[in-house]
Amino acid sequence: METILTGIRVNGELTLGNLLGALLPMARLSEQYKATHQINVFVPDLHTIIADVDGNLADNTMKSLRYYAAAGLDLGHENIRIYRQSYVSAHSELCWILDCIATMGEMGRMTQFKEKSEGRDSANVGIFNYPVLMAADILLYSAKYVPVGEDQFQHLELTRNLGERFNNKYGEVFRLPATTAEQAAFMKGLAAEGGKADGIRIRDLLNPEKKMSKSSPAENSKIMMSDSPEAAAKKIMSAATDSVGKVQFDMFNQPGISNLLQILALTTGDTLESVVARYSGETNYGDFKRKVAEAVELFMTDFQAREAEVSDADILAAFLRGEKYANQVANAKLLEAQKAIGLR
Repeated sequence: METILTGIRVNGELTLGNLLGALLPMARLSEQYKATHQINVFVPDLHTIIADVDGNLADNTMKSLRYYAAAGLDLGHENIRIYRQSYVSAHSELCWILDCIATMGEMGRMTQFKEKSEGRDSANVGIFNYPVLMAADILLYSAKYVPVGEDQFQHLELTRNLGERFNNKYGEVFRLPATTAEQAAFMKGLAAEGGKADGIRIRDLLNPEKKMSKSSPAENSKIMMSDSPEAAAKKIMSAATDSVGKVQFDMFNQPGISNLLQILALTTGDTLESVVARYSGETNYGDFKRKVAEAVELFMTDFQAREAEVSDADILAAFLRGEKYANQVANAKLLEAQKAIGLR
């Protein structure tokens, strides 16, 4: 089977934007491909500690898995392997080997590094180095497809470059992931086949020029997944709109209304196109927002009920099964690389 590899964020509490833009599309991907592909779903906890963590990483991991399971990720399917990055030591060991063939120049050109370290003399080395760890995450499992945002495509290219450089120097050890063009086509196909508004960035409810963020100090700007369904509905009713006075999808001129159309599509399971066709031209923003608020309230009620049914025992069982598999596969590939170099 071809392998699809994806990582899940571990930042504790999530917003509705996180759920609609990342968790639900990933759950649909796993459901769509679990019969024909090996799907590796890993918790990138080593990547997470690049930023300051509050000591609750283990608890946040469990909370995140409950969200993913409630979103539809099948914890027990034989072709879906769920594992924690730090529980598979081959990730760190291969990262060091790849560090020794990566160059300072190519790492310094990484856009993410430049953005995250700009103006900071104290930026930690992990921010500089994490694309190499990402390459190890991928190469250890011969993953062909790695669904990521376009901002990570540069790191996929680095993965291909490092794998190819190693192979040219030491022999064919690593299978390279698909090219970024192939990755983009695969992800575009996912959205088309799913018929949903996948990959859409949910916006701040009060300032729709920005994405919804849990770090926003304005409580009504974001819907947290821990909010009560009633509170979530009230936040929708207070969402910013515009003075145009007509419902239509125009993210440039009417980002607030367009954002609400996206939320309505994703919380009801309809396509964005069908929702836009149904409501386009309506002039009563209050009535339209009530429709969105009702959909969000129902969605939150159903989701929180599903989350409450997920047990820690189910999550731990999935981790144990997945980590046994991951260690077997990753250690075998690491040994190949070590032998090629002469370390074994």
